[in-house]
Amino acid sequence: MELQGRVDELKRQGLGIAGISYDSVAVLSDFSNRRGITFPLLSDPGSITIKKYGILNTTVPETSKQTYGIPFPGTFMLSDRGIVTSRFFEQAYQERSTVGSVMARLGNNIEVQASTVSSPQLEITSYATDRTVAPGTQFAVVLDVRPARGVHVYAPGVTGYKPIALSVQPQPGLLVRAAQYPQSDDYYFKPLNEHVRVYQRPVRIVQDIVLDSSPQAEAALKTLTSLTIHGVLNYQACDDKVCFTPQSVPLTWTVNVRPLDRERVKQ
Repeated sequence: MELQGRVDELKRQGLGIAGISYDSVAVLSDFSNRRGITFPLLSDPGSITIKKYGILNTTVPETSKQTYGIPFPGTFMLSDRGIVTSRFFEQAYQERSTVGSVMARLGNNIEVQASTVSSPQLEITSYATDRTVAPGTQFAVVLDVRPARGVHVYAPGVTGYKPIALSVQPQPGLLVRAAQYPQSDDYYFKPLNEHVRVYQRPVRIVQDIVLDSSPQAEAALKTLTSLTIHGVLNYQACDDKVCFTPQSVPLTWTVNVRPLDRERVKQ
């Protein structure tokens, strides 16, 4: 349903979408009709295409009649000439990256509600890539950070200064993955004759999050209809003359939680 909910948005960006599965045409037709799917679902009998792409899920034994033949879950991005331009894959077949999180990592705009926090040094626009998630959904919370003219913040890994850092509060049912920070710029500070990595242009921080699909997390999630995620962005902004007081900006993102669709086609 997450894919279906993005169809119109993708069309407005000049993009199309199709799904491929080892399921039969009958199974895909039943699923499509039941869930109101309008984009193409392609049947790959015997997982022939899946094997040719080298993405057959080797963690599933051949003795597993119901799941053998599935691919490692993922997304290919293709050009209008059919050339693969990027790919996003997960190791666990229970997990799926949302289209929104993939688009965010590629730098595209996402049509979701956002909030903005501003200071004289920095403007932070914050949002979750998806309104609704289910167990196994890998989505993202995103920060679009815009420094004021002449202002910079220090990139992760910088020592001797306070680098920008996003942290997300752990909670049951939530798996917080590594955040993705963009390439930084080299900044030369002439008075100290030093070079340091900084952000002085608009940048995007993408924090991947997974709603845990493990049996252990089921109890924590089964009664939830929504989930509020708490985080903090720490940074210290500087210009060519002065470093301003370090800041800790509290952030929250709320997503709806739905159960997995476990209904199979009627035989």
